[in-house]
Amino acid sequence: MATQIQGEVKAVAKYIRMSPFKVRRVLDQIRGRSYREALIILEFMPYRACEPVLKVLRSAAANAEHNEGLNRGSLVVSQAYADQGPVLKRFRPRAQGRAYQIRKPTCHITIGVAPGADS
Repeated sequence: MATQIQGEVKAVAKYIRMSPFKVRRVLDQIRGRSYREALIILEFMPYRACEPVLKVLRSAAANAEHNEGLNRGSLVVSQAYADQGPVLKRFRPRAQGRAYQIRKPTCHITIGVAPGADS
């Protein structure tokens, strides 16, 4: 996918029971912003996808702080994307003995943070 930036730290959440299209709508809002700004945006957005994205963002910041010794205040969301995961297939009974397939999508959320220009 995207090339690894020097000093970038990632966090991944897999098999999230949500459509990748709905998650991408949220990720587009935080990509390129500072860590603190992204937290505020996610806190007040009205979408259900914000909850797992916020969790992954906090995990990426914790990884950067613990593994690389970076300061959380200087971090910037360098990359954020949602790939499609496996689709859960379920069947619902319909009229006249037919079965109707219901597709329940999953996604893998990846967020990368890197030290900003001000650090």
